[in-house]
Amino acid sequence: MPIDEEPDERNTEPERRLNPTDRTALRYAAVISLGGFLFGFDAAVISGVIGFVTPLFDLDEFQIGLVVSAPSLAAIFAALTVGPVADQIGRKKVMLALALLYTVSAVASAFAPNLTTLVAARFIGGLAFGTLMLAPIYIAEIAPAKLRGRMVSVNQLNIVIGFSAAYFANYFLLEASQSGAEWVGAIGLDESAWRWMLGIEAIPAAAYFLLMLLVPESPRWLVLHGQAERAAGILERITPAARIEGKLREIAASAAGAGESLWNRLRQLFRPELRLVLVVGLIVGIAQQASGINSVYFYAPTIFEQSGVGTNAAFMQATYIGIINVIFTVFAILAIDRFGRKPLLILGLAGVFVSMSITAYGFHQASYRMPAEAAATFAERFETPGLEQLAGVSYDNDIEFKAAISGLIGESAMRANASEFIQSSIRMNPRLVLIGILGFVASFAVSLGPVMWVLFSEIFPNRIRGIAMSVMGVVNSGVSTGIQFIFPWQLENLGTALTFLLYAVVSLVCLVLVARLLPETRGRTLEELERELTVSPRVSSS
Repeated sequence: MPIDEEPDERNTEPERRLNPTDRTALRYAAVISLGGFLFGFDAAVISGVIGFVTPLFDLDEFQIGLVVSAPSLAAIFAALTVGPVADQIGRKKVMLALALLYTVSAVASAFAPNLTTLVAARFIGGLAFGTLMLAPIYIAEIAPAKLRGRMVSVNQLNIVIGFSAAYFANYFLLEASQSGAEWVGAIGLDESAWRWMLGIEAIPAAAYFLLMLLVPESPRWLVLHGQAERAAGILERITPAARIEGKLREIAASAAGAGESLWNRLRQLFRPELRLVLVVGLIVGIAQQASGINSVYFYAPTIFEQSGVGTNAAFMQATYIGIINVIFTVFAILAIDRFGRKPLLILGLAGVFVSMSITAYGFHQASYRMPAEAAATFAERFETPGLEQLAGVSYDNDIEFKAAISGLIGESAMRANASEFIQSSIRMNPRLVLIGILGFVASFAVSLGPVMWVLFSEIFPNRIRGIAMSVMGVVNSGVSTGIQFIFPWQLENLGTALTFLLYAVVSLVCLVLVARLLPETRGRTLEELERELTVSPRVSSS
């Protein structure tokens, strides 16, 4: 049957009832996307650890940033290698290796005796972040066009479930560590809650490795490597019988040049006819991280502590982020194939701008004045009588307030006890910050979170998809590393209000660029998109 006579997959809406092959593909996608859960858990769990390791290892703001950003730094190296290696030896083998790295990282982090070991262990975990780039490739390669957006977004759903699980695990471990229960002391949770927060990840990591053994190799990869017969056997499970022959020919036709060297494929990515998809990829990849999302995800309790709610309440509010993240990601999964990628991005970026503006305004309205009783308590505790001189003194922003205390007790002591000083002295409406942060998370979850990886898995030609995803991953991870690393410095030197205002401005710029440049990819097969997006370097207005 000629390719152009195949049953049309370009439905504007997904079918309400899935056929058996669709359900099988969805099961495979669900297993693959468990790597997203591990990424989310590994990334967010550090948010609860910072407050413990900062005084334990006497960390300054740059060392805090290094602990948090180490995995993203490693993800740059993973992005450089995961795609090309997966193109050579297969998607499945690489993902099995990454599952092992997650396990090793969790165990090593839990037993880290010092800063160097902790950073190294988290760096190993960052190498496993290659699942974030590889999973969408695999899922896109097995998914029917009508469900591809939804199925790739399952990976994002697992990421946010991982975030949520980490926030809840951190909160419950913190509460348990303070309960005084006999079992808490028996396992050392009372003194080493942060080690349990990091180590518990080893359980889902081991489970992921075992489940990955049940997943087949990508049929598209098999065709590209001359294993059409094996690919046909896998397609029988995930593609209606009437489409298999045409699908094999379509994949083979798009695979021309796939055997070229890595250098030649990398050069092809920068050819004029791919200028549109490259520019779109760079804009979306940068926008996702420059919005400040990982500052919120990885420093959530720290941010809420800046509003004066205290440590335990900050951990509780972080769980709200997880809940909102899951709810709005589910909405995005249901909407992405119905409304398209571009409308969700525009809506989400507009929401990011508004939410970050609200957060910045909330912190801008804050003032700081330490009561006499609190000043006396702190003076006795830190054996610094000069602290009593701060009683009743008003400060217009957090920078001045922290600087005054640091000048008396030192920056290290101030940093380790910042939550208590702020809680005793701040005058603001913390609900504005909570509303702004949750609105930001919701806006991100319906747009940049799931849509970016869907777009990356769609817009690049089959023959260079692996290397293209690696390049985009490098850019995305590089921006993410920078954002995470400098965030503690921003809080110390720019203040909370200006820091979040900068995120608002960046999101507004990205909104304009996306609205002007982004093409719509909904409902088209990967091969159709390749033909349409590489015909001309001119920008599409669709």
